[in-house]
Formats: sequence, C-alpha cells, structure tokens
Amino acid sequence: MVVPLSLVCAMILRILPLPHELFVFNPDWTALFLIYWTMAIPDRVGVGTAWLTGLFVDALTGRMLGQHALAYSVIAYVSLRLYRRLRLYPIPQQSIWILLFLLISQSLILWTQNIKNMNVLNWAYWLPSFTGALAWPIVLMALRRIRRHFSIF
Repeated sequence: MVVPLSLVCAMILRILPLPHELFVFNPDWTALFLIYWTMAIPDRVGVGTAWLTGLFVDALTGRMLGQHALAYSVIAYVSLRLYRRLRLYPIPQQSIWILLFLLISQSLILWTQNIKNMNVLNWAYWLPSFTGALAWPIVLMALRRIRRHFSIF
C-alpha cells in the first residue's frame, strides 16, 4: 500500500493550489515518484502501473484522456531499461537523467496537445522539468527513507 499511497500524495502535490507565479515551477511530482519506484522496485512497479497512474492524472487534471498515460508509460519503460545504471550514478548525474525523462514526458504531452490543436507554448512550459530535476535529490531521499522504514525491497 505504500506505493499507491505515495502516488496519491504525488497527485495531490500536482494539483495543489498555488499562485500562478509559483505554479509554473511546480514539477510533475507523479512522474518523479514513478521514476523512483520503477528504479527502486522494478519487479513491482512498471509500465502498467505508470499507464494506470497516468489515466488517473489525466482525469484529475482534466486533460485529454491518455496524455499522461502515454508520457508516464514511456518514461517508466526507459527508466526500467536503465535502472541498473541509474542506481549507480551519483545524485547530480541522476538529476540530469531525471531532467531528460521529464523533458521527454513534457514533449509527449505537448505533442498530444498539438494533435488536439492546443498550441500554447512559451518558455515557462519547460520550467517544471528543471525544478523536477532540482527536486530529485529530495524525492530520492524521502522515498528511500519511506521504503526502508516499511521494508519494501
């Protein structure tokens, strides 16, 4: 139950009402948590979990159904393919990979929005990826502590 509860907490952080000046910096917490869990317990959290979580996020945020499901599935697949390497990297190098994963996720969401002709793009669109990469060490330490406390291998 720890993984689903943490993902629910990430979804709550995603929709947290913030002022517009701060909301543009709000990273995709759900994607960060999914990346962590796919790296930490890849035999329990995978592409299916990411897809289902993405559908919940789409419904929660009122987006076109399947946008986040596609993005989360792709980044879960990539992180599952690379998790053995990523775990060995130091945290700053992991943050660079996380930035790449989050940029891929946002690019896929932008692509699906462009299919629907919702071309609203400015430089602030990419800020959550950078703040997500900066938040990665905090997410990593917090979820690692939770995982060890509840003895999830």
